[in-house]
Amino acid sequence: MKELIQSLDVREVSAQEIVQHHLEEIAQHDPGIHAFITVDQEGALRQADDADRRRAQGQALSPFDGIPIAVKDNISTKGLRTTCGSRMLEDYVPLFDATVISRLRRAGLVLVGKTNLDEFAMGSSTEYSAFGVTHNPHDHSRVPGGSSGGSAAAVAAGEVPWSLGTDTGGSIRQPASFCGVVGLKPTYGWVSRYGVVALAPSLDQVGPMAKRVEDAAALFALIAGNDPRDATSAKAPSFQVPAWDPEVLRDLRVGVPEEFFSAGLDSQVEHAVRGCLRQLEDQGAVLQPLSLATNAYAIDTYLTLVTAEASSCLARYDGVRYGKRVEAEDSNTMFAKSRSAGFGSEVKRRIMLGTYVLSANHYEAYYEQAQKVRTLIKEDVLDALSQVDVIITPTTPTAAFQIGAKRDPLEMYLSDLFTAMANLSGIPALSVPCGLNSHGLPMGIQIMGGNFSEALLFQVGYMIEQGVEGSARHGQL
Repeated sequence: MKELIQSLDVREVSAQEIVQHHLEEIAQHDPGIHAFITVDQEGALRQADDADRRRAQGQALSPFDGIPIAVKDNISTKGLRTTCGSRMLEDYVPLFDATVISRLRRAGLVLVGKTNLDEFAMGSSTEYSAFGVTHNPHDHSRVPGGSSGGSAAAVAAGEVPWSLGTDTGGSIRQPASFCGVVGLKPTYGWVSRYGVVALAPSLDQVGPMAKRVEDAAALFALIAGNDPRDATSAKAPSFQVPAWDPEVLRDLRVGVPEEFFSAGLDSQVEHAVRGCLRQLEDQGAVLQPLSLATNAYAIDTYLTLVTAEASSCLARYDGVRYGKRVEAEDSNTMFAKSRSAGFGSEVKRRIMLGTYVLSANHYEAYYEQAQKVRTLIKEDVLDALSQVDVIITPTTPTAAFQIGAKRDPLEMYLSDLFTAMANLSGIPALSVPCGLNSHGLPMGIQIMGGNFSEALLFQVGYMIEQGVEGSARHGQL
């Protein structure tokens, strides 16, 4: 990214040329990857022209004026369709921008298109999109992760320098790990959700994805901040990109939870993560074993809450107020036909599960109980963070799996085994690449911290990134 900005600053290259280059990369590579649902070539080139005109007049909106970006297709973009990967919204064109999009536009970023996702962000592989499967750029027979698989794949393939995704239970970090890019799930409330199509409002967050930690931090600085239009927005200070100082590791207390290194963790993933931990220790960090026993209940708790909230949020898509409409002889039949035609199998499954959880006979036994367990999980996490500065785990138990390998929904849900805890507790979590396995597939390491500790997470992630790249140069990976 630095090179692109420097080239723009000294007029070696124009925004038009940069955007045109990335559009050509999309045209060349995306037929085999399918990272995008919509590519706005005409609009992107028009935005690039505007950026070049501003730079020629010395009125660049930011250092990133003219840099292209892709955005997950559940984030509202004025005049550019927003499908959520669903037939229910396949023709929906918003009349307004989400807050994060408004902030990107104010910085002059060029929106080149909308990326593929599991329908309504319900999935961990981007196999559940109504518009087709996204393929992992490292191996087209494997998934890119989900639900922000299109955003991760677009960055990994070099189709865009960076992108935005959303994370409800790991939907930024898991695809970041599978595709070998950097992805942040921010502190709940630090990035506005206004204009983001809701899956589970108490868990959803928008976050950056990029090839390098520095770029992810720069993008986060553009989108973070309070928004009065979002009732859950935190009154937090603006984010400042940190100085990249290795001294941050001196005496840094790094918590290593034993439950994340148990049965089910791929041996190559464990080896890579422990290698990064040793490098941090060599640079002055203090590794401190700890327990996060409540993670055993995180997936069950997460699924109960996310299905309940999804059932409530998606009730509006009935063919009358929102979404696809199939005409019928009476209103009940019209509702049923519209939702049957508009929703895919996974969305229907989660709506039914959530409706069951929220029903009068089961509300107390399931939904209320899950809320109580969520409180215990949050208390467990905050107690651990009172003893250490950061907690480091693998991002995912394995590298990317084969397309079609996980037909059992429960097996698919377990893909979020290491990531859901951060969403349930509201803390920030960053995934950084930590090497390649014997098949050349990326693996990720996850860094979690206290609320609004993103600067520290980026600093630690940067040092891990430097160590991994140094090891690769010396043939140690």
